[in-house]
Amino acid sequence: MERALPPHSAPLHRRPRTARRRAAVAVASTLGLVAGGVAALAGTGSAAAGTTTVTTGLGSNWYASAPYLMPEDNSPPDAAAVMDATGQKAFQLAFILAQGSSCAPAWGGTSSIETDTAMPTVIRTIRGKGGDVSVSVGGYGGTKLGQVCGTPEATAAGYQQVITRYQLKAIDFDLEEPEYENSAAIHNEIGAARILQQNNPGLYVSITTAGTTSGTGWFGTQMLNEAKAQGFTPNNYSIMPFDGGFNGAAAQTDALVKFNRILQTTFGWSEATAYAHEGVSMMNGRTDTAEYFRQADFQTVLDFATAHNLARYTYWSVNRDRQCPGPVDPGLSGSCSSVAQNDWDFTKYTVKFAGATPPTTPPTTPTTTPPTTPGSCTDPVWSASTVYTAGNKVSYNGHRYHAKWWTLNEVPSASGQWGVWADDGPC
Repeated sequence: MERALPPHSAPLHRRPRTARRRAAVAVASTLGLVAGGVAALAGTGSAAAGTTTVTTGLGSNWYASAPYLMPEDNSPPDAAAVMDATGQKAFQLAFILAQGSSCAPAWGGTSSIETDTAMPTVIRTIRGKGGDVSVSVGGYGGTKLGQVCGTPEATAAGYQQVITRYQLKAIDFDLEEPEYENSAAIHNEIGAARILQQNNPGLYVSITTAGTTSGTGWFGTQMLNEAKAQGFTPNNYSIMPFDGGFNGAAAQTDALVKFNRILQTTFGWSEATAYAHEGVSMMNGRTDTAEYFRQADFQTVLDFATAHNLARYTYWSVNRDRQCPGPVDPGLSGSCSSVAQNDWDFTKYTVKFAGATPPTTPPTTPTTTPPTTPGSCTDPVWSASTVYTAGNKVSYNGHRYHAKWWTLNEVPSASGQWGVWADDGPC
């Protein structure tokens, strides 16, 4: 969800203190090295060089519950066995990046979709059992198409190759570092998502970005403003509430409430409409910053998601949905959770969500009517528990402010030139 460097390049899933996901990598060092795992995923038959079996799609509730899976790294599990054990029907395959510095899509940034043979095999196996896949583009680190393709149209053309080759009914834009700190790249990515939505009727589009204890950070809010400016509404905006000072499910649900307010402020939505466009993408077990999210936490967030009619509930990753061999917690791993569990415990929660909450269909464009509260402020509301650094923007009592330097629990004030907050005027 917030997520991945090319699978062969980094030992951790997400960088500490950023609440953005990157891939936790097992001992394997290159794509394609997991021949045994791919064979297990394949079931029978060889990989086709081109297309995969046509599917009619599953319905948005399954795409909304699809957990992330890396079939070419991190000791990939047998997707068919996971389906049999849990009833899960959809998976979010990760990650498409730019091949080198070119505007060409490749798995992990190295394996071109034109020549990769493992993914078609995996997709065929899942579809052969009545399931389907979504593909996630981006993740933490690596080079994204939005950074190199130059325009939204060129970026969309690159992703369209992925949709066409795998006959996709769903796609996820995982907008994280370093790309989402680049306004031109985010313009390209959001523009590409809008174009793909227009050119592929019925395509399920999710936008996943970093979560913080305030909902999302400055860059996440700027991404939402970009979407508003382009008149684009995906099926959902999902945050990843972990790796940012989170302590259990209560902190996660609190972040979801605060993110809901950001969506209301940005798009002029009611609380209920905002929840119908909001999703959550969690991390099971131990996170990069040694936060722990166990089965009870997933249940609590699931209860919140169903009670508030959230549009998406998923997690990173199926590769990690099993207990580590030997010591239960050997440290962060890309292929086990580092908590006590049975195989596929966490995937069973996404299955429950798929059966409990079919997401509603979003409007085609965001409304431009300003909310009544808190005014027309589009920056996130100031929070006493959030650490702000120089340049961070907030709204407070109808005014916009930006931080001059590091601050915590200092109320923005419109008076006093020597204060930490600079008053940027009324919203």
